[in-house]
Amino acid sequence: MPGRRSGLWVFGIAVVMVLNIAAVAHAQPTQQPAAPIWTFPDIGTLPDTPAGRLIRRGRDLVTATSMHVGPRVADRAKRFAGNNLACINCHLEAGTKKFGIPLYGIFDDFPQYSARSGHDSSIEDRLNSCMTRSMNGRAMPDDAPEMQALVAYVKFLSTGVPAGYRVPGLGTGKMTELDRAADPERGRPIYARSCVACHNTDGSGIVRAVNTDLGYMIPPLWGDDSFNTGAGMNRLITIANFLHFNMPHGADYLDPRLSDDEAWDVAAYVVSQPRPVKADLGKDFPDLLDKPVDASYGPYADGFSEQQHKYGPFAPIRAAIAKLKKEKGAASSVAPRP
Repeated sequence: MPGRRSGLWVFGIAVVMVLNIAAVAHAQPTQQPAAPIWTFPDIGTLPDTPAGRLIRRGRDLVTATSMHVGPRVADRAKRFAGNNLACINCHLEAGTKKFGIPLYGIFDDFPQYSARSGHDSSIEDRLNSCMTRSMNGRAMPDDAPEMQALVAYVKFLSTGVPAGYRVPGLGTGKMTELDRAADPERGRPIYARSCVACHNTDGSGIVRAVNTDLGYMIPPLWGDDSFNTGAGMNRLITIANFLHFNMPHGADYLDPRLSDDEAWDVAAYVVSQPRPVKADLGKDFPDLLDKPVDASYGPYADGFSEQQHKYGPFAPIRAAIAKLKKEKGAASSVAPRP
């Protein structure tokens, strides 16, 4: 029966093709949803409503912090910041620049565990960390109108970002670390060449309209009106990457102007300068094994000096901490139950 055999042959080929197609489809990875591009909402599109005005108020607080909560505002109860810096000095372009410590897309990260405090941290806690360290001031109450406005602005910047998604471009970026200590003396001529025109020879920055009543056009990098010793920007890894991907003016992560070595050394020069000292830093990081390798203040669990923690190299410190954590885990696993 040649007609029947021919039909069965065709049917068999069809079955094999279907099975092969199914196998190929099964082997293909599931297509992931497209990541949101770096596009943040436009504050100018907000309606003139209480909610819209609160968000705009939050942006004003970010861009002109000292005008609203600084040490010279008329209402003493509103003097939360202890210097005349603004949030925008670290959170560039009002918190919207890639690797300029953006605020975009971070709202749903909170609450999150804070190694520095040893417990979960709310978004208000995180903002107050900036207020007490970068702004060298005091904490705002969670229900303060200024705090509510800042939270509203940070939340607004996360509009459209899926919960749990980590936006690329957060933080300060990450360049290759040195296998030597960063050197303030090597950084001195780099500062003179690349930074002094904006930040002055004494690191004092440039004020607006002759006096600091209107804040700074260019922020001070050290001195009485700068961030204190407990600020994140006083940690070498943070400031070196920030400088590499953002400075001098006009640089960004696609067009860095400082080499890796230059960024490390000029950052070392900046953090070597005098600045306000934050009290009680010894209470930070209850578990010393969670302390950042570039925290420039003790105590430490690893036996390395404050000098090496401040300037590096950091690889030996990381290795020591990893060994201590492994030993701690091993001891915990064999400890008898009570």
